[in-house]
Amino acid sequence: MKRALLVLALLLAQGVADAAVTVHFVAPERFTDLPRTPAQRQQVLDDIADHFRRLGEGLGPRQDLVIDVLDIDLAGRERPGTPSFDSVRIMDGIGDRPQLRLRYLLTDDGKEVARGEAELSDPGYRERVGTYGGMESLPYEKQMIDDWWRKTMPRQGR
Repeated sequence: MKRALLVLALLLAQGVADAAVTVHFVAPERFTDLPRTPAQRQQVLDDIADHFRRLGEGLGPRQDLVIDVLDIDLAGRERPGTPSFDSVRIMDGIGDRPQLRLRYLLTDDGKEVARGEAELSDPGYRERVGTYGGMESLPYEKQMIDDWWRKTMPRQGR
């Protein structure tokens, strides 16, 4: 009996496979604005990829999403003269909004559902009350990605 239940559980788990979100960064060395040090740059890329994957948890069980990030321009700008190990960003709201350019392909059971390119931007990022705060990394960028996600990705009975 236990063996039959285990087999049934495994079969059910296979039938309800999680959605997969794959994020590629296309030529990140040419991105408009990433931190100076390699470790900080990699952390930004990892944080953005992780955020897309977290959002992807709401996709349907047989849906897969591939995102190619084509450019990143972080909110604010690095303050000149600060040590490279401790990047300080100045955010005055004048021409320093977060921006991200991407291409995406959403499939459901291997069939194309949505495809496109998007230019995300949030010129009023400083005036918004966002979901992210405190010690959260990239709060303005994540809020901008969330806005795009809500407008673009199909809702799954949430």
